[in-house]
Amino acid sequence: MPEFLDLYSKTTKVLRAATDAAVRRHGLRLGQDHLLAALWERDGRTPGEIADAVNVTTPAVTKTASRMAEAGLLVRRDDDRDNRLVRLWLTDAGRALREPIETERRLLEDTLTADLTKAEREHLLSALAKIHRSACDLLDGSIDHDPLGN
Repeated sequence: MPEFLDLYSKTTKVLRAATDAAVRRHGLRLGQDHLLAALWERDGRTPGEIADAVNVTTPAVTKTASRMAEAGLLVRRDDDRDNRLVRLWLTDAGRALREPIETERRLLEDTLTADLTKAEREHLLSALAKIHRSACDLLDGSIDHDPLGN
């Protein structure tokens, strides 16, 4: 296996496990933090708007939102102007997770990058952004994965 792909695969697996452990401490499943973040940014989005924001499919958001509604983190309401649309709204429990989840993610990122210099961190982020763009171009904008963990 090519060196980059091998290291990337190993790193992705351990990062997913570490992130999963961090969010599970707050009763979430891997990926639900991204859906919450989209609603923390702008509450009342449609599943399609959230899918675009977090780069997943609308069915993935719908499935994840169902689990989160059952857990009391969000509610679904029909759109006021277009009854074909459903909007997702945070509950108090969903809003209350913002600070602890953002703290967990910051702590995880700080821990993972602690051995990097500021320049190395900047180069890493720049390189990853370029790789992300290239991968998206390779897929021609299609999404065939589900980072929400469904």
